[in-house]
Amino acid sequence: MTRYDAILLAGFGGPEGQDDVIPFLRNVTRGRGIPDERLEEVAHHYRHFGGVSPINEQNRELKAALEAELAARGIDLPVYWGNRFWDPYFGEAITAAHDAGHDRLLALVTSAYTSWSGVEAYRDDLVRALDETGLTDVVAIDRIREFFDHPGFIAPLVEGVRTAVAELAAEGIAAEDVHLMFATHSVPNTMAEASGPQFGEGGAYVAQHLAGAEVIAAEAAPTSPWSLVYQSRSGDPRTPWLEPDINDAIAELGAAGTAKGLVIVPFGFVSDHMEVMWDLDEEAVETAGEHGLAVRRAPTPGIHPAFVAGLVDLVLERVEDVPVAERPHLTALGPWPDHDRIGAADASVEASR
Repeated sequence: MTRYDAILLAGFGGPEGQDDVIPFLRNVTRGRGIPDERLEEVAHHYRHFGGVSPINEQNRELKAALEAELAARGIDLPVYWGNRFWDPYFGEAITAAHDAGHDRLLALVTSAYTSWSGVEAYRDDLVRALDETGLTDVVAIDRIREFFDHPGFIAPLVEGVRTAVAELAAEGIAAEDVHLMFATHSVPNTMAEASGPQFGEGGAYVAQHLAGAEVIAAEAAPTSPWSLVYQSRSGDPRTPWLEPDINDAIAELGAAGTAKGLVIVPFGFVSDHMEVMWDLDEEAVETAGEHGLAVRRAPTPGIHPAFVAGLVDLVLERVEDVPVAERPHLTALGPWPDHDRIGAADASVEASR
């Protein structure tokens, strides 16, 4: 058994009012020299929704759901919540945990896939938070593995796709005439390759998405064609990013006339982030309508009971030192390996008590 004192729910963060939008975007783009005028071009996505990103409230709900699931199983691990880019920040959460006597933390990062933004960026910010709080030699942080093919992550997506395909069937559109578009956040090609070049073009990032999509499609709608598409690219247009963009893919699908219905599956996200609400629910749905496609957007896992239970299973996997061969996974790529510790070693943590 491995002793942990608490769970650190590690999120991205988002603005919670119109006055927060530009300061939040400054945090996200810090060090890139982007002027506020350009940030305002992105800010209109948030301003469309009153300046409020849904992500913080979703993480509050996830925190509460995790606490309830832990309590139901008799697991005495408090949950602290911290973000990379908005209040509460990592440093606040780590300090609160330390002040309560909790120095051995297990981080639950709200990113299912391997990429710089989902792995290294979180690690760098946690290292920075420990340094800034002066707790590097006191607090130790482990992290649960990437869960792109964990049953708890896959099950809600399968359920959502089945429901969406059934709704289109009720409108007279057969499953074989419904195209599934599995959407995830685009990243620069070089970043994707760096996530694991041994996995071929697109690295581990693309390989994980393809493997997960194959499982979901086979289980939920085996007669429906499917494809992997990308969304929300940003930055210098001269830099190659993963393609095709979902709107381009929808336009091509409509022009080909090979589908009557479309199900958008935002499986690159664990909850309805701004990228889901704006880029998919607004822009992609509009594009589908322009091309005569009946469209449904499948839900993200959110606080689906299977997802919450799966996250607690991943926690227990570390607490109970479950052997790799016994860790659940639904693709040939898994189970993904654990990460190196951040911060104090075991002996340092024990000595600090």
